[in-house]
Amino acid sequence: MNGISDRQLMAERLESLKAGFVGGFSLCFAFAIASLINTLVLAKYFPRLASLQIDFDWHWYVSVAIAAICGLLFGVTYRYIIRSDKNPQIKAGGVLAFGFVRGLTQIEVGWNADILPCLVLAGESVLWFAIAAIAVDTAIQFGWLTSFPSI
Repeated sequence: MNGISDRQLMAERLESLKAGFVGGFSLCFAFAIASLINTLVLAKYFPRLASLQIDFDWHWYVSVAIAAICGLLFGVTYRYIIRSDKNPQIKAGGVLAFGFVRGLTQIEVGWNADILPCLVLAGESVLWFAIAAIAVDTAIQFGWLTSFPSI
């Protein structure tokens, strides 16, 4: 298969899995910090954003798991998107694609309610994926991950 040995293929898969773990952990961390900020600051001091207050119950844990899965998928995909290129538009495009898909869905769900909290959540989504991209880029720079080779 185009000159790639089984050993090289397995090494690339392992690197992708590592990128997924970095993306998943960083997105999960960003989600947890955003949840705290939403609950302790935004919902408390801005009455229109009171719906952002989170009860740390099983719903929150499910949301954390979903954030981790989204981050894992982002990390794997982002590694393939950026390859070994140094093109900032490709990096930004990957972040915006994932962030907008998640964010625009949140806006669509809240369209009939107060739109401001949904806009805040949409902005947070883009920020989360930007944080995950920075984490994956940093891991590549430190040599913890290798970038996918350009074709």
